[in-house]
Formats: sequence, structure tokens, C-alpha cells
Amino acid sequence: MSDRVQTATLPELFEARVRVSAESVAVVCGEEWLSYGEVNGRANRLARLLVARGVGVEDRVGLVLPRSVDLVVAVLAVLKAGAVYVPVDPGYPADRVAYVWEDAGPSLVVTEVGVGVQVPAGVPLVALDDAGVVAELAGLCGSDVGVRVSPEAAAYVIYTSGSTGRPKGVVVPHGNVVRLFEATDQWFGFGADDVWTLFHSFAFDFSVWELWGALLRGGRLVVVPFEVSRSPGEFLRLLADEGVTVLNQTPSAFYQLMQADREAVEVGARLRLRWVVFGGEALDLWRLEEWFDRHGDTGPVLVNMYGITETTVHVSYAALDSRIAKSGVGSVIGVGIPDLRVYVLDGGLRPVPVGVAGEMYVGGAGVARGYWSRPGLTAGRFVADPFGPAGARMYRSGDVARWTDGGVLEFVGRVDGQVKVRGFRIELGEVESVLGECVGVGQAVVVVREDRPGDRRLVAYVVPDAGGEVGRGRCGSMWRGCCRSIWCPLPSWCWSGCR
Repeated sequence: MSDRVQTATLPELFEARVRVSAESVAVVCGEEWLSYGEVNGRANRLARLLVARGVGVEDRVGLVLPRSVDLVVAVLAVLKAGAVYVPVDPGYPADRVAYVWEDAGPSLVVTEVGVGVQVPAGVPLVALDDAGVVAELAGLCGSDVGVRVSPEAAAYVIYTSGSTGRPKGVVVPHGNVVRLFEATDQWFGFGADDVWTLFHSFAFDFSVWELWGALLRGGRLVVVPFEVSRSPGEFLRLLADEGVTVLNQTPSAFYQLMQADREAVEVGARLRLRWVVFGGEALDLWRLEEWFDRHGDTGPVLVNMYGITETTVHVSYAALDSRIAKSGVGSVIGVGIPDLRVYVLDGGLRPVPVGVAGEMYVGGAGVARGYWSRPGLTAGRFVADPFGPAGARMYRSGDVARWTDGGVLEFVGRVDGQVKVRGFRIELGEVESVLGECVGVGQAVVVVREDRPGDRRLVAYVVPDAGGEVGRGRCGSMWRGCCRSIWCPLPSWCWSGCR
């Protein structure tokens, strides 16, 4: 018996939407916009080019593109070709890009000339802004390609860090994404009148929710330029100017947006938000009180959705209000999505009593296929579900939670040293180990500090060897290299020395 019951893929559902909304605006980025029909036509032409270059069903296709309408077109084109997209943020350091290529083994990479990405020898490269490629695409047919795959086929491989010290490629099928929106529709009722932002890097799985939440329901997707995403004031203005109704944020990003809203009251008054969905890291409820004071409980509705890449973006749902914020107790993550099974278990895989902390396991239709080319690690994290149907699996999250008397989940912490900063998983022990290799360092401790509200950073404290000296420049260079090696694209880093 299977947890999966989906019968359609993402391209099939998008094409069905095109048939009823061809003239509606699908994607906007700055002054550029495309209708549903135009996105479909461009994606079909690119899909045909990919197939002509040898891309087949479930081949991995690397995407290294800046935030643009072309990024959205490229994701759809890869799926229309029956292939699997592997997103790589253009801001990633070269060592991360090299690792992803080595691990994923893409059959082709789609990029732009200005990105300057290094591609392994023998891997074809398609630069969308190359004059020859532009001419070739213009000569191809824009009708639907007709490549059909099963909902069980993989849609994407997104790389995430973990306790092994090497990023893992999480393989997620089409059906997992499709059922996510069907299973949550009872809460949100997203529709063609909604305006979404693509705020996050497409290499972060929150983007899957943003992208398909708009395109599967006929809504409008506003691609947020990188520079705007790093300026809370500019982003607040974009939200107001574009009439955004659905906003998805990590808590740390939203805290900074709250400050911008407080400082620009006239802009905040123009917001048309219906929903703000939190994910990616633990939420401090007490910080939301001032937002509720200005906007009330329903203008917009704030929702906390705990999630894991390995269980397809979201796991739970908790609608928040001023009463919950004023209580300021714990990090409430709510109830599980209806087609998931959420367990809180002890070390013997036995359910723990209400109020007792245990490790969270997630079973059901959102569980990913596993880790790309890592069968041993997959077997250790995606384990048999003794409470589900025959053959069912559940994912061992490593997160600690407890059930409250009210039947909702409360996030407690981790079973290991992993932390999340701006939605990115970071292993503190891994960072400490790399710093410990710096000449003259006897001990190193790395912590997360938040000296300004919403601005969480990693801070390293180092103790020199007996009688030794650690130069700030030398250790700082190691620190920056360490940050690149763990591949967490944070805007700035701190270093502190202790004697």
C-alpha cells in the first residue's frame, strides 16, 4: 500500500492552467512580465532544445541563473523535458558548485554568459543569452512538448547541509509537490487573485512553495531581485506596489521587515497581504506582538509552518494571533498537514506522553525519495514506519518537539549541534573543526549570536595554543574559507578572539 495517490505532474497542471488563463500575467520581474501563455511557449521551446541536446527522462539538469523571468521558464522547461532540475545559486562559492556537479552528475547545465559558472569537462552548457541559443530557440515550436512522466518521477534535487559534513541532494518527486497544495487548500484557498513573491533563492526549498503556489493556482509571481531581498525597506515598498497577497519568510527576515514597516507607516498602510507564512527556522512568538498591534489578527493572517526539505517543504500548520504572541510561550508549530503522519518518539521508537520531548518523525505522502546517490545515508534517515501502511517510510528529522495538552506541536530544539540561520542548516561542530586546523588555534567554539533583532550571525571564539599567537588576519582568512566550505550564503560574518 502506498502513501502516494497523485495522478498529475507539475507541467501537466501548469498546462491545464494555461488553457484557462493564457492571457493572465504569470511572472513579473522589475519591468519585465510574461503571461501564462508566454511562459508556456518559452518553456516549450527551451524544453525542445534540451531534448535535442540529449536530455532524457530523469536526467539531472543543472540550473545556475540569476533571479529573473528566465529562471522560472527554465525550471518549467526542465520538467517539461521529463528531467530533474538541480538548482545552484549564482552566489555559491566555486567549491560548492564543483561539489554539486560531481555529486549530481548533470547531463547539461543551463545558465547565462555573465554568470561565469565552471562546468565539468564534457558537460554541455546552454547559455540562455548566447546569440546562437537565442536564435535556435526562436526557430523552435512553442506548443506543448508532450513528454509524459509519472507523478513518481523526480522533479528536483535540492542540496542541503547536514551532520555528515557533506551536502546531501534530496530527491523530490512531482507528486510530493502537487499533494502539498491539495492537502493545504482547506486552510489557504489560494487562487488566481493572489500575488506571490519569489523571495528566496531557488536553491532553498521554500522557493518550491512560492513558485508553484502561484503557478498552479493561476496567481501572479513577483520575482524579487537579490538586492531588494536584502533591503527590508525596498522590499516593503515592492510588497505594497505590487499588491502582494501571499508572503513567505524566514522569521529572521520578517523581523527586519517588521522594523521597516514600523519606520515607514505610510508604506505599511498600503499592504494588501492576506497571508504571511513562516518557515525555515524557529519562530519567536513574542516578537510578533508589535505587528499584531499595527495590523490586527487577520490583516494578514500569520501562519507558522515547520518544514523539512526531506518531507517536501512543509510539515505542519499553526495560525497565529495576538493572544498567542502575547503568551510568548515556546515555538508553536501546530498540527500536521492532513496527508502526513507526525510522530514524537523516544529512542525506542515509542510515542512519548503529552508534554514530554522526543524526536520528530514524519511519514506520509510528503516523504522524499531519499538522498541522491547516498543509499546508506538514505537508509539511516528514511526508516520503516511501524505505524503506517505496509511498506511505508518515515523521515527521522533530528528535531525535538513535544505535544501540548491542546494537541499541537511545540518545537524544542535539535538532538545534535545543528542550527539554522536564515533558513540554512549549519553544523557548528563542522565549523569548529575547520577553525581548529588553523595554525596556533588550541580550541575553537562557534555560536549563534543575535546582537540586533532579526540579525543572527555565527561568531567564533578561539583560544591560542599555549604560548602561541593567533593573528586576526590569518584566522580571519581561515574563517572566511570555512564559511565558504560549509556553503551558507550569509551576508556577513563575525570573528572574535579570546586569550
